[in-house]
This record gives sequence, C-alpha cells and structure tokens, in this order.
Amino acid sequence: MLSGAVLTSFVGVTGLVERMTLDRVLPPFLLRKNKRGSSYRIAIAFFILCVSILLITKGKLGALAGVYTIAFLSVMVLFGVGNVLLKVRRKNLPRPERSSWLALLIAVAAVVAAIIGNAMLNPAYFGVFLQYFIPSILVVVVMLNRTVILKLLLQIIKYFLTPIQNVLQRSNSKILRLISEINSQEFVYFTKQDDVATLNKVMLYIQINEHTRKLRIVAAFKPGEKATEQFKADLDVLDREYPAIKIDFIEMEADFGPELIKRLSDEWNIPINFMFIGSPGDRFPYKVEQLGGVRLII
Repeated sequence: MLSGAVLTSFVGVTGLVERMTLDRVLPPFLLRKNKRGSSYRIAIAFFILCVSILLITKGKLGALAGVYTIAFLSVMVLFGVGNVLLKVRRKNLPRPERSSWLALLIAVAAVVAAIIGNAMLNPAYFGVFLQYFIPSILVVVVMLNRTVILKLLLQIIKYFLTPIQNVLQRSNSKILRLISEINSQEFVYFTKQDDVATLNKVMLYIQINEHTRKLRIVAAFKPGEKATEQFKADLDVLDREYPAIKIDFIEMEADFGPELIKRLSDEWNIPINFMFIGSPGDRFPYKVEQLGGVRLII
C-alpha cells in the first residue's frame, strides 16, 4: 500500500507539473525528458522536496501529518476558489453539477477555519508549510508576470546606466574631437626635388612619428625654374601609397632661407618646429640654427 501510494504521488505530481509547465506557470526546463520519455527532472525535484521535508521535520510522523493536513486543506480551499471563479467568470459554461453560493461559501469558510485551527494548534507545522508554500507561490507569480518583471528590470538598468552612457558618449565625443584636433595639424617639408626614395623616407618618418592628415611639400625655385614631370609623378605615387596623409605640393619662386620659412609659418599658421628639411649639403648658405627651429629628416 505504501509503495503504491508513493508511486501514485510521483505519477500525479509529474502530470500536474507537466500541465502547469505547459500552461507556462512553471519554468520550461522541467519538461526535459529522457530517452524513455520520462520527465526525470520533475521526479528528481519531487524526490528532493520529499527528502527535504523529512529532514526538516526530523522524521516525526506527527509533524509530517501536520504539514500534510495543512497542505491538503489548502488544496480544498483552492477547489472552492476555483468554483467561485467558475461562477463569476464562466457562469454559462455547461457542467453536470452546480453548487449554490451558500453551500460554496460555507464549505470554503469551514476549510479556512480548519486551516486556522491547525495553525493555532501546531504553529511549527504551519511554519514548515509556509517554507514551501511561499517559494512555490513566488515562482508561479514570477512566471505569470515575467514579462512585466523583465520590463521593470530593463527600466531599472536604464535608470542606472543611462547617466553612465551619457558620460561615455560625451567622453567619446571629446576624445574624438581631441584626436581630430591633433591630426588636423599640418606639416611642411621643403624639398630640393628629392628622388622618390628620399620622399618615401620622409613620408615614413611623418607617418610613424607625427600625428597629421596633411603634409605640404614646398619647392622653392629661382625664376624660370619649375618641378619636373617625373617629380610630380613621384608625388602622385606617394599620395596613393599613403592615403591617410593628404599631400599638397606647392611650388613657388623664392629663395629658400629663414625669411621664407618665417613668412610661410605666419601665413599658414604652422609653427616652424612642424617644418622639415632634408640634410643640407656643403654648399647650403645657412646654418641649421639660423632657420628658426626647422627640423631635419636625415
């Protein structure tokens, strides 16, 4: 008889929990089945539940009976509540038996009185019952209102993270603006119609050591002179080779020297220390220190 009762309880609980899970009242992971089609997670959970009650009550039959009594009476109350809901919300639903309001209210009141009496006689047993009843109800409430809870959680996250996000966006904008300001600084290289290898070394140096997007290559010629087509072609090659740096070639009739450097620095608003020259030869008429701080690319 005892074995039959235990097996019946496992079968009944499995069917009940499966139905409640399919109705989205309990978490869906309980529906996982093994190869034989058995809902083993429900059986394991029910076994753990039974063992935990046994441990909490220390195996005392009186305590177990008291918890069972309160649980059974609670189920009877739920039957009465179900009948009330049927009368209120499904009064036109066909059914073989109908109970009167008076009989229903008396029955529910009587069962509630029995629960209260058992709780007053055995407060400890009622406390054990609540230890299982309250978490179970909380799980059901969460499952029935999980979308509302998730929306509330989302609002809470937004409330706390929105200020941080705004700070990050402002910081990101400021940093990007600072990077843009740094890279907007123009540089100048004074050339003597260097070959493409020398110009490539200049571009490599600027790309590795400086933060800029624009380089002005200036060639100062005497009257009647101008840059060769080959030199311009080399510049076009370099412009395609280094797309991150825009090369602007400027040729002018002027004598290269401190006066020209100072004049271009004032006109273009480019500090002299952002201007470069190649290594001067023996016939260069000026000393490097006379050029006002122009830097050498050797």
